[in-house]
Amino acid sequence: MNRKSKRIGARQALICTLSALMTVVASGQTPSAVLPDDKAVEKRVNALLDRMTLEEKIGQLSQLFLFGPSKQVDDALAKGQLGSLLFVTDPARINSLQRIAVEKSRLHIPLIFGFDVIHGFRTIFPVPIAMAASWDPPMVSAAQAIAAKEASSVGINWTFAPMVDIARDPRWGRIVEGAGEDPWLGSAMAAAQVRGFQGEYIGSPDHVLACMKHFAGYGAAEGGRDYDASNISETLLWNVYLRPFHAAVEAGVGSAMSAYMDLNDVPATGNRWLLHDVLRGDWRFQGFVVSDANAVKSLVVHGFAKDLPDAAVLALDAGVDMEMAIGTTAYSQNLAAAISSGKVTVQQIEEADRAILGMKVRLGLFEHPYVDEARAARVLASPEHRTAARVAAERSAVLLRNEGRLLPLGKTAYAKIAVVGPLADSQVDTLGSWAFNEDLTETVTVLAGLRNKVGSQAQLTFAPGVEISRKFPSPFAQLSRSKPPAPWTLEQAKNELRKAADLAGSSDLTILVLGETQQMSGESASRESLALPGNEERLLEAVAATGKPVVLVLLNGRPLDIRWAAQHIPAILEAWYPGTQGGNAIANLLFGDAVPGGKLPVTWPRDAGQVPIYYAHNTTQGPESQGKRYWDEESTPLYPFGYGLSYSTFTFSNLHVSQPQFRIGQTAEVTADVENTGPSTADEVPQIYIHQQYGSTSRPVRELKGFERITLAAHEKKTVHFSLGSNELSYWSAAKKAWVEEPARFDVWVGADSQATLHGSFTITQ
Repeated sequence: MNRKSKRIGARQALICTLSALMTVVASGQTPSAVLPDDKAVEKRVNALLDRMTLEEKIGQLSQLFLFGPSKQVDDALAKGQLGSLLFVTDPARINSLQRIAVEKSRLHIPLIFGFDVIHGFRTIFPVPIAMAASWDPPMVSAAQAIAAKEASSVGINWTFAPMVDIARDPRWGRIVEGAGEDPWLGSAMAAAQVRGFQGEYIGSPDHVLACMKHFAGYGAAEGGRDYDASNISETLLWNVYLRPFHAAVEAGVGSAMSAYMDLNDVPATGNRWLLHDVLRGDWRFQGFVVSDANAVKSLVVHGFAKDLPDAAVLALDAGVDMEMAIGTTAYSQNLAAAISSGKVTVQQIEEADRAILGMKVRLGLFEHPYVDEARAARVLASPEHRTAARVAAERSAVLLRNEGRLLPLGKTAYAKIAVVGPLADSQVDTLGSWAFNEDLTETVTVLAGLRNKVGSQAQLTFAPGVEISRKFPSPFAQLSRSKPPAPWTLEQAKNELRKAADLAGSSDLTILVLGETQQMSGESASRESLALPGNEERLLEAVAATGKPVVLVLLNGRPLDIRWAAQHIPAILEAWYPGTQGGNAIANLLFGDAVPGGKLPVTWPRDAGQVPIYYAHNTTQGPESQGKRYWDEESTPLYPFGYGLSYSTFTFSNLHVSQPQFRIGQTAEVTADVENTGPSTADEVPQIYIHQQYGSTSRPVRELKGFERITLAAHEKKTVHFSLGSNELSYWSAAKKAWVEEPARFDVWVGADSQATLHGSFTITQ
């Protein structure tokens, strides 16, 4: 091994070691190995319920947003008639409110404080779809453990994450908040996040209660339009959309959030089959269910409930334990009367209370209701957390194109570098949506990261080129810490575009940063088109027309229409919204101090007209013409699910199935060799896919059933191992109305993405 290879190998080993140690950084304390005693929790809760008035019992079922001082809230706390608050993040304010609940109420029941800690609290990590692109569950767990430590330090006890909705329509804005299209990858990410947030058990020091959302089917909203109805077949519901939720339950998630929308004509928040029969019956879920914001009241809007009293009854009967609302809750206003009229029982109220109070006991809120404000400041300032965020951003980026091996860039190869694009120096747009408590001033943009990297070795010049904005403003715009500048005039827009093109023409290299603003992705941020927003496409083509080398960096929360770029721009790096340290991470990736290893968690369409397009479709009439279903565009994706390039190259060989034939209930081991055939240490993600050739229902052409992110030195070879047993081979059969594992012949592939060619087969017998 030469000196350069040794340096690269050492650097990659350091990165991997840092990633593995992020959990230690996040912990800060050694959690107790003793789990809370279930019987002791039950006894304590029952003792409380015996002393509570009906008003106090109903009060525990209400959660309110709090954006400022509120005498109404203070009075409710003093009377013990409020169970939870959300959107309070100042530790002094949290302590003040908690003191009212604990010291002024009759039974001293503490509040549980909730907040949307989606991909970081003060330190912002890459958005969830980006972390899914890492295909690295241990790293994702560690990142969410750090988020939990920061949040819990200020008094947040509960996060409304992870969002585990499967999304196969990139027009849906909240695709940014999940793990993409696949139930196997989605399940792995769901479990990883639950473990990161909650720790070894609910109540682990420096951790918070997790909340899986949105139960269930929200990601299948018609047309990708946020809040619209979802109509999901029985097969897809069980085999695709419910699987990540079940994985979160298996990982021990302590709470669940009911979804806004209609699921097959029954609103999820009033859906007893979903919240009672499946969640608590089939899955034995032991936590509590909270509604999404105002979702109980919205049962009237759906035409499901005739009025708010009816909505309160229907939601409670369906299994919603706590109502999240703005202003007042339907529960607090109507449940007492519903008991008097016999529409609900006190026992139903108490069952909901048991779940909520039990979590408060497990979280240790009765013993430790307050937080150390001085310690919170120290935790939030931790430099180790920022380092972890940079590593996460490096591991989440996906290299989509690298013609002529333009990347990695040489630090002294270019005297003049142009940085162009409206997002290149935008701190808020480097973070992405669902970041509310960040320190914006410390966010490193792409421009800042490149300046940190090249220093005086090259002349770095910036031009935004174009401005981009939403046609209809985001309803969450008022929560942003950054206010948009005044819009350009038409003449200014022409001049800025010309200035950017001239800058690119006079430079040796252009790094073009395009994509979507923060408010173009997330809740209430669906799009009809996947085109680059505004005049970004014009800027792209103008910069490319200069004939100078161009690297395209994408900051976005969904796949975009980059067909032209994929043919004309030599290097494309999908960086998503990379978070607090995004600029430094991108600079490291572009200049080779980090090697891209991320893979797409979603099939990348050519344009919105192909949507929905996903790899795990069924074989139907004329499979030989699958790629020609449209006469005006190819029916194949621009980039397949699982795809991602590296600065090195890899080969897969020697696929072996331990038992070419075995019986139902047995397990086969599948192995394959992966070799780094390139010049540098790098990561690869071996993926295993199967196809059941026949059965009681049609099966997808391929299904992901395992993966592992590995690091290989130059010319190193490793054998990867996968197991295929009942967990991987069974599925819900709509024909048999049951989970089945069937005698059949199976194809199996191992490779670098969903189009892997290394193939084998096996047969399952009765």
